[in-house]
Amino acid sequence: MRKLFYLLSALVISASVMAEDHVMAATRGASQSGENAAPKLLSLSLKEAQDYAVSSNRTLKNASLAVQEAYAQRWQTIASMLPSADASYAYSNYLGYSATMSMMGQDINISMPNVGAFTVTAAVGINGQAIVGALLNNVAIEMKKIALEKSESELRSSITSSYVSVLALRSISNLLDSSLNNIENLERMTQDAVNVGTAEQTAADQIHVRVNTLKNSINVQKRNIELATNSLKVLLDVPVETELVLTESIDQVLSPERVLNLLSQNFAVENNLNYQLLSKQVELAKRNVHMASWAYGPTVAFAYNYTNQRYYGEGGMRMTPPNVVQVSVKMPLWSSGKRAAGVVEKKIALEEAKNTLSETTDNLSIQYRQLCFNLTNAYETYMNEKENIEVTQRVFHSTTEKFKWGAASNLELTNASNDLINAQSTYVQAMLSLVNAQAELEEFLNN
Repeated sequence: MRKLFYLLSALVISASVMAEDHVMAATRGASQSGENAAPKLLSLSLKEAQDYAVSSNRTLKNASLAVQEAYAQRWQTIASMLPSADASYAYSNYLGYSATMSMMGQDINISMPNVGAFTVTAAVGINGQAIVGALLNNVAIEMKKIALEKSESELRSSITSSYVSVLALRSISNLLDSSLNNIENLERMTQDAVNVGTAEQTAADQIHVRVNTLKNSINVQKRNIELATNSLKVLLDVPVETELVLTESIDQVLSPERVLNLLSQNFAVENNLNYQLLSKQVELAKRNVHMASWAYGPTVAFAYNYTNQRYYGEGGMRMTPPNVVQVSVKMPLWSSGKRAAGVVEKKIALEEAKNTLSETTDNLSIQYRQLCFNLTNAYETYMNEKENIEVTQRVFHSTTEKFKWGAASNLELTNASNDLINAQSTYVQAMLSLVNAQAELEEFLNN
């Protein structure tokens, strides 16, 4: 029996040490990754920005730690079915007391010496609910993993939108700078004409108003660029002092090939993360029904107790056996319908989960078609607005050239400038709509 006890104790200690090392290694890795200092300069493509955010984002780290937490919870459930051992030592001092026993008309004094008792107890108990509980933990781990993957997909989608927003605003700012240079040249030429008496001051003042309007637009764009860049830094989890260099251009990110490839993919509902999560919830509900049903099952327990007593003095009766083995079986008999109601409750929850999964499956097919429509519409709008801004840019340059030679009026120049600013604003909105539509479909398809 002692050999059996030592063997069980060694198994329990080894398993506990392995579990503790696993959890500590995971926590230590997470802490070390959080202590890495952010670089002062980051040159990132869109894919590199996404990967960097995945590796450094704290929210995603918490989702990863939640997976480790689920593993730890599973081990607790499994460990509850494995042997456990406890050791204790108790010392009793009776302060010289002697017990008196009457026997055949005579009183016999029995001394009560001090006694020390060393006890080791090893026990193991198992029932159906504990086994199903371990299986429940496996489902919980899978759900945590899907939630982690879903968080990563959402983060990549947010990085795409933020990355392209910065590129779009910078592109518009460059166009406005070019337009400002042209109209400032016109202002100088017109003012020179006013100075020599060949033009009126009104013409120069009107062009000056156009210059100020463009400058205001440029300042607004610069503030928007700063805001979009800071939003990207937040997603990347880098300090505001870090300088970001975006190595991809708008044309590389918003290529027709990427859009057409995305639209040509077949939709498989099994790849959708929301569907996967709901499927696991149905599986979890089934396990809960099994666990509730096992409330009617027996509980089997095995225990071994070793006791070593030592008396410090003369006398004392050794009434406690050194080795005791116990085997018990506990069978539930009556609970006034509590267990039956518990089973019914879990079965109802299972039906609810199945209905939710069925409804979501139908809705996902409709949602896929809507997302494809949104992307197609956004792409066509973007291509039209891209062509429009090129046309308005050419019209603006043509009008400025005509104005130099007196072939265009101030009103025509003003209208061309306003058209250019409006076209640029519409172009940015179309670009962002395309990025969001593309990111939503990629996230939906779990690409």
